[in-house]
Amino acid sequence: MKTIIRFALLIAFASIFTHCGTSKPKKSIENLKTAFNSESTASSKYSKFAQVALTEGFDTIAKLFDAVSKSENIHAFNHGKALEKLGVNVGIAEIGSFEVKTTIENLQTAINGETYEMNTMYTGFIKTAEEEKAPVAGKSFTWAIDAEKKHLNYFRQAAAAVALGNETGLPVDWLVCPTCGNTIQFTDVKDLCDFCLTKKENFIGFTEEQQ
Repeated sequence: MKTIIRFALLIAFASIFTHCGTSKPKKSIENLKTAFNSESTASSKYSKFAQVALTEGFDTIAKLFDAVSKSENIHAFNHGKALEKLGVNVGIAEIGSFEVKTTIENLQTAINGETYEMNTMYTGFIKTAEEEKAPVAGKSFTWAIDAEKKHLNYFRQAAAAVALGNETGLPVDWLVCPTCGNTIQFTDVKDLCDFCLTKKENFIGFTEEQQ
C-alpha cells in the first residue's frame, strides 16, 4: 500500500512540475498577437500616407512616412518572432481598416496612433510581460515603444511644418535599424544603435535621392 501511495505522489508531483515548466504567458501572447496586427496595419497605413504626401508635394514628409513604415514592419516582425519563441504560430497579419486623407489629416492620424501605442498599448503590454515573467515579449515591446516615442515627436514636427505650408527645417534623410526599428535622423546617427547596439553600417537608408 505504501508503495502505491508513493507512486501516486510521484505522479502528482511530476504533473505539477510539468505544468509549471510548460505554462505560457497567456496574456503576453495575446498582446503580442495584437501588437503584431497593429504594427502590420501601421506599416501599411504609413506607406499609403507616403504616397499621398508625394502627390501633394511634401517629398520630405513622404520620406518620413516611408521610414516609419519600415520601422513598424520591423516591430511586427519582432513580435512575430517572439510569438514563435513562445511556441505560437504567428500566421498572416490581419490588416485593420484605416482612412487615407490629406497629409495634414494623415499626420494627425499618425500622431493619435503613436500617442495611443506609447501611452496606453505598449505601457500596459510591458507591465503584463513583467508580471508574467515573459522577457521575450517584454524586449520586443520595449524596442517598439522606444521607437514610437521618437515617431510621435517626428510627426508632430512634420505637422507643424505643414501647418505653415512648407517643409523647411525638417530632416531630409533617415536611417532605420533593421534589428529593433529605431528611426534615426541622418544627422544624429551614431556608430551603434541606441536601443540594440546594431552597427550603423547595417542601417536601412531613406533619402531624397531615392524619390
